[in-house]
Amino acid sequence: MLPETHLSRSAKNCRPHGRAASRAIALFSAVPAAVLLAGCGATQPKQSAQTPLVQTVTVQPQQVSLTEQFVGRLSAYREANVLARVAGVLLKRRYTEGTEVRAGQPLFQIDPAPYRAALDADLAALAEAKANAANAAVTLRRDRALIGTHLIAQSQFDTDQAAARSTAALVQQAEANVESARINLGYTNVTSPITGIAEEQQVTEGALVGQGTATLLTTVDQINPIYVNFNEPAALQEQLTAELQAGRVALAGPRARVQLMLSDGTDYGQPGELDFRAASVDPSTGTIALRGVIPNAHGHLLPGMFVHVRLSVGRALNAFLVPQVAVQRDNNGGAYVLTVDNSDTVVKKPVETEGTLGSDWIIWRGLAAGERVIVSGIQNAQPGAKVALQPESAAPQANR
Repeated sequence: MLPETHLSRSAKNCRPHGRAASRAIALFSAVPAAVLLAGCGATQPKQSAQTPLVQTVTVQPQQVSLTEQFVGRLSAYREANVLARVAGVLLKRRYTEGTEVRAGQPLFQIDPAPYRAALDADLAALAEAKANAANAAVTLRRDRALIGTHLIAQSQFDTDQAAARSTAALVQQAEANVESARINLGYTNVTSPITGIAEEQQVTEGALVGQGTATLLTTVDQINPIYVNFNEPAALQEQLTAELQAGRVALAGPRARVQLMLSDGTDYGQPGELDFRAASVDPSTGTIALRGVIPNAHGHLLPGMFVHVRLSVGRALNAFLVPQVAVQRDNNGGAYVLTVDNSDTVVKKPVETEGTLGSDWIIWRGLAAGERVIVSGIQNAQPGAKVALQPESAAPQANR
């Protein structure tokens, strides 16, 4: 506050007279102090621009598992057609459709009567052939004893030998006919060739089957384990081969890990492994056919289903994990991140990404060990501008 004497002099110099003086005093009392100070030439300080506040993570190179995602289709591990291998009338079905059957379990019964009769006839023919062979053998033994005494001619002895050989051959033929009749009789009891799920029957009881050609009765699918078939772009394989030659990745072995993902995005049960990789590229699609084997003990996976497949293709030897929020795209689609150098200045770094691992991007090129990548406050950070740093966030780590 100014001294009273000074105020009196100022008022004396500016004092109005009469009615005007009263209005001036009232107006003077209503003016804020800040306006009075401004009128007396006082200057107000300017507010300085605030430095943007950002948060960073310090990244380090590490080994990171490289995975690729595909769409695949499930198929049975083994699929067997159950056929009527002999002709006859189908008498009955001996299994419940859609249930699991064991290898060798009876599934259908074809009328066995004609084949049982044929077996009996062949057994009788075998008995006759054995009797003839026995008589020929006895004659040969007798004449062999007499040939030395010249009581029989040599031609007779030769005939005896031929008869013995012929009857022995007829026995073998009759035995083969019996075995064939037994096989045909066994075919009337149609059994499952494998363990699996038996599908619906294709013909009904009372139908004549196997007449001329084998008749399909049903199919049995083994679904534990189960196959998943998918295609890998040939360009991806070329890129991985180039990275391998450059020493940046180590490819997975022939039994690479295969993980299925369910419709809700969660991983399915046990992972499987790669079972087959085609040796050529399909020229119509530019892809390589792959196949994985997946455990399916509970039968939740069924042939024909479409699934998402995550294949472990190898490991990046010196890659960086950066949170996805930190990776930006320019107008040309190129990826970049914003980093903070030693002078707390923002630097734009173009990077090359290779898929994701969880919520992080895998970056192959563009970063160096120990660089600070901005993960929060990116919208306020401009390349070349100074920033203030918040406490660092934890750097992402690969699951080793």
